[in-house]
Amino acid sequence: MAEPSSTLLEPRNTLDKAASSYLRSAMHQPVHWQEWGEAAFALAAQADKPILLDVGAVWCHWCHVMDRESYEDATLAATVNEHFVAIKVDRDERPDVDARYQAAVQAISGQGGWPLTAILTPDGRPFFAGTYFPREDRYGRPGFERVLLTLANAWKTRRAEVLESAASVIAAIEHGETFSARGDSLSVAIVDKLVQSAIGQFDPHHGGFGSQPKFPHPAVLDLLIDVAARTGNKAAKQAATVTLQKMARGGVYDQLAGGFHRYSVDERWVVPHFEKMLYDNAGLLGNYVHGFQTFVEPEFAAVAEDIMRWMNEWLSDRERGGFYASQDADISLDDDGDYFTWTRAEAAAVLTPEELSVAELYYDIGELGDMHHDPKKNVLHRNFSVEEVAQRVKRDKSDVQHDLDAAKPKLYAARLQRPTPFIDKTVYTGWNALAISAYLDAARVLDLEEPRTFALRTLDRVLREGWNARAGLAHVIAYPEPDAAARRIPGVLDDYAMLAHACVDAWEATGEMRYYEAALQLADAMVERFHDPEHGGFFDTEKDAADKIGALAARRKPMQDSPTPAGNPTAAAALLRLAALSGRNDFREKAEDTLSAFSGVIEHYGLYAGSYGLALERLLLPPIQVAIVGAGPSARQLAAIANARYAVNKAVISITSAQVASGQLPPMLRETLPHLPTPATAGAIALVCRGTSCLPPARTGEELIEQLNEAL
Repeated sequence: MAEPSSTLLEPRNTLDKAASSYLRSAMHQPVHWQEWGEAAFALAAQADKPILLDVGAVWCHWCHVMDRESYEDATLAATVNEHFVAIKVDRDERPDVDARYQAAVQAISGQGGWPLTAILTPDGRPFFAGTYFPREDRYGRPGFERVLLTLANAWKTRRAEVLESAASVIAAIEHGETFSARGDSLSVAIVDKLVQSAIGQFDPHHGGFGSQPKFPHPAVLDLLIDVAARTGNKAAKQAATVTLQKMARGGVYDQLAGGFHRYSVDERWVVPHFEKMLYDNAGLLGNYVHGFQTFVEPEFAAVAEDIMRWMNEWLSDRERGGFYASQDADISLDDDGDYFTWTRAEAAAVLTPEELSVAELYYDIGELGDMHHDPKKNVLHRNFSVEEVAQRVKRDKSDVQHDLDAAKPKLYAARLQRPTPFIDKTVYTGWNALAISAYLDAARVLDLEEPRTFALRTLDRVLREGWNARAGLAHVIAYPEPDAAARRIPGVLDDYAMLAHACVDAWEATGEMRYYEAALQLADAMVERFHDPEHGGFFDTEKDAADKIGALAARRKPMQDSPTPAGNPTAAAALLRLAALSGRNDFREKAEDTLSAFSGVIEHYGLYAGSYGLALERLLLPPIQVAIVGAGPSARQLAAIANARYAVNKAVISITSAQVASGQLPPMLRETLPHLPTPATAGAIALVCRGTSCLPPARTGEELIEQLNEAL
């Protein structure tokens, strides 16, 4: 959704000074919107008015629907302005605000999502909350103006009742968001329960978990891949591989440009919600890399490279480094994914008859399509293989492949002539860290230099522009508007934990100590700013955060993946990785205590506890470090063997002979490597260490395979 065009004659509210794309898209609405902050709450207190809180995102279709139906309506805007102080929040920019009021929506209505619509007391306590409300009564929902007038009247005439309700909602938020329970012990049995929960919800026919709508759950997929590789669990392998195959062949995957849409509305992965998110594609890139790494399925490698093709083309600042946040689903509210979908006539207009005859079978392009709003519109997806298409059209497979290879770029070129959905060019720290780690994984496993180069360029930018030892880490590195560059949003727990992982990944890829040292600094700052020394675990916001307005005063310890990896297990995993390199027991102890704090309840999180399962494996399984010392073809061969098979507790580290000689290594490696023969005289070597015990240097692929089988 493009930002509305502006002219000097159009009135603006205070959001014209906002930095966020979502907020700026509402600058011309007649509602007197305020940004989240002390000034808005002071205004509500002074006027003795309740607050109308809208939380949404620039990629959110129903947020834009509600904007157009209600907030752009002069009559309804007048009602809002008379009875409320209106505050608009970008959930991507302020995940801390969103998380707490999502808990309020859950407590009040039983379901969350965006747009989030809440009515608050002037000090920010919610007494009513929901999601989308239509302008008039329909969809079984009351009209928004009627809702607002009812609540405004309640504030004036039943104040005591309203305040009592607000107090109970805040109490529910505080209880639910900090709830934890320690179990008897930490064991692999917990991982097994999480894996069995996922397998129990696996759809063997269509892949994925549960019925519609279907989300990808990247952390659970990694957990299944790891367990399948480590234990030979056939059910875990089936759940992971079938899901990866079905998603890649479905409409949830952009068959022309690459990259995944956010989720599928149907169980077959055919019709998606068309927005594309950085975090989803980063997580799924990792899944397909790990799937190829473990099961040697060429399709998984091809999908991984295709995801990066889309991210490189649409979602990255190629010159400076940095990944953009999202691509919108629609051009306007009058379409529903029309940019991404095709009628048969549209396909026929750009393809030859021979190309159309195979493309319509391969991509399932028919006269009757998949979209409810326009039955002629098809979401491209693959029901048949090239071989099956060739059999059906009675042509040679190579000829069919030739026509498909010609049809795909023609369709994509024609699509590029359509107006393109809005790209939110905000650069978020945590989401960039996820993408950096995924790109470094892909570069290592697929032996590609360009993803490695861009990932490191991005990491250097994030550290340079976002990290300051005194001020801490920023949540936003850059906004689309140049004049918003000075705006600073403090980093949340996810930002610190994910960036620490990215720094460790960069150290493993390069051997450059500055990345290892940056990871240590981030981890120390994370512990200092977020750790709860009394009850264990990490808060999502800084303990001494200045902004504690409204529900932000409620403490929160995120443990559930939704949809990005949860902050607490991600932080614990980062500390465990650094403990293995630095020998720092304080890191390991805090990680173990964090996982223990939730061990009594974690199995109830099911699909949403994948990150916890992976972190627990890091704790319970001995770290496996494979150091490749040297360069040239022999080093690349050893690295390829070392990278075979995904294991969450395995690290493959590239180190030069100069580093070994100088001792420029983390403490635990510095104790091991100096006594190795130098590659200058012995060629490239690989050293496999399991915990604190190392095997003799391996010089051949056969030796390394034997040692890895022994270690893993």
